[in-house]
Amino acid sequence: MNSLETVVSVDEMTIEEHDALFVLTELVRTGRAQTRSDLGRLSGLGRSIVTQRVEEALNLGLLEEADFGVSTGGRVPRTLRFKYEIGTFVVVEFGARNLGVAVTDLAGKIVESVHENWDITEGPEKSLDRVVKMASSLIKQHNLPDVWAVIIGVPGPVEFETGKPVAPPIMPGWNGFDIRGFMLNAFGAPCWVDNDVNLMALGEQAVLKATNQHGTAADNLLFVKVGSGIGAGIISGGKVHRGANGSAGDIGHVAIAEESKVVCRCGQIGCLEAIAGGWALARDGEIAAKESKSPFLAERLKTRGFLSPIDISEGANSGDAYCIEVVARAGRMVGETLATLVNFFNPGMLVVGGTIASTGDLFLAAVRQTVYRRSLPLATRDLRIVPANPNHEEGLIGGAALAQTEIFSRSHMTKWITESSPRAILGH
Repeated sequence: MNSLETVVSVDEMTIEEHDALFVLTELVRTGRAQTRSDLGRLSGLGRSIVTQRVEEALNLGLLEEADFGVSTGGRVPRTLRFKYEIGTFVVVEFGARNLGVAVTDLAGKIVESVHENWDITEGPEKSLDRVVKMASSLIKQHNLPDVWAVIIGVPGPVEFETGKPVAPPIMPGWNGFDIRGFMLNAFGAPCWVDNDVNLMALGEQAVLKATNQHGTAADNLLFVKVGSGIGAGIISGGKVHRGANGSAGDIGHVAIAEESKVVCRCGQIGCLEAIAGGWALARDGEIAAKESKSPFLAERLKTRGFLSPIDISEGANSGDAYCIEVVARAGRMVGETLATLVNFFNPGMLVVGGTIASTGDLFLAAVRQTVYRRSLPLATRDLRIVPANPNHEEGLIGGAALAQTEIFSRSHMTKWITESSPRAILGH
């Protein structure tokens, strides 16, 4: 007898029965099985156990019977579907100066997303209060069901196990803040916190897989964000790689030999971010504007009183000679660091995104040329270097993918499945 074929207790299910319910529900949720016969064949469970556990999932409201399938000679089978509409994911992506909030169904499909300018230096309480108001408004507007999970992406190092930022250079007041606890109090649902670039990497992977682009290259993917700061998200063997404590991919603070006297926001000297990041280009751009080296930036500075990374990007796109030069130079410097990573990690795909990268071919061409020139032939033989998805939703899409990974993992789902909602695993 299969180890999962155990007798159902009226009052309590055994661990094995929880596991059987999980296995069968997941086969339907992931689309690998559509009928009871599919479930029996793929799980190896007997017909009676499949019947009992499917009935349990139907009663719990996790599954429902859908259309009739194709008859193989006997009674026409009813297909089964997972009810993705019974719960909501709230996904949040903080940038240095922007904020995106989305609500999705349990399949990760975005119901609606909203974006606004927001300065991360406003601090955790004020920033997260704003998130709660934005998300709550979307939930009410679309009459969505209970929140099953909250995902928060932040532009700084995060200890993934606790969900707390650790000495984030551009997030004053956030160090050690209990984001998870704040969201738990607000929505009564489990919360996971990650670096924003990890979510972007997951989002790019999800889009590539959904559209069946580039084969298996998305399983070993490097996503590089060159915005106000510089960071990388690493997908290795199909899963995000965070390292021992969650700081993997923080390439913005790799030391660059050139101009090593430049002080970074982290307090170190000569970091890549301090030379080629958007905030550094804006810093140098103000000097150039005052010295009349850039008519475009001089006009922006006169109008607004300060410059941002988007000004550098727009200046390059408008044909400003100074902006074109510094963006191309930043591309070459970022490319030097990426060449090292390509040699070390050997990704199948390198995706480049962020404000400075939005200059398109100008920045990307400089990155490509440098990576191919400085990397080993074998490491670049099948490497594709491509721009990020142009809709700028990759972080929110990736957050929804992370919510699915965590909520529907075996370790979590077997704990909440008989309660019909992961709100049962609060305090995970």
